[in-house]
Amino acid sequence: QVKLVESGGGLVQAGGSLRLSCVGSGTIFSFNAMGWYRQAPGKQREAVAIFTSGGSTNYADSVKGRFTISRDNAKNTVSLQMNGLKPEDTAVYYCNAEVRPSIRSSWYNYWGQGTQVTVSS
Repeated sequence: QVKLVESGGGLVQAGGSLRLSCVGSGTIFSFNAMGWYRQAPGKQREAVAIFTSGGSTNYADSVKGRFTISRDNAKNTVSLQMNGLKPEDTAVYYCNAEVRPSIRSSWYNYWGQGTQVTVSS
């Protein structure tokens, strides 16, 4: 029902920038939170930046001051601006949304297919 499509990943040198975008589609009554996660090979998936329905944002300590999450309600898009990229930022980045189809429904998590971000030294 809900589809999330990421774009913007690629190969960049250390210190460079990338902007990831996640476009959502489908029937969504409301959302509790949406944002970005990442997973490097052999490591646990971690939350990078989360945007809540109340308008607050939460960032992983490792990306504070470098990454910025934003939302465009008109385009149903969540973006992640990544500046000052480091090799340790290399991972597959996933868009995530916690949504419900109605006010009486449970919350459901949806994931995008992932987009590869590779930062070379």
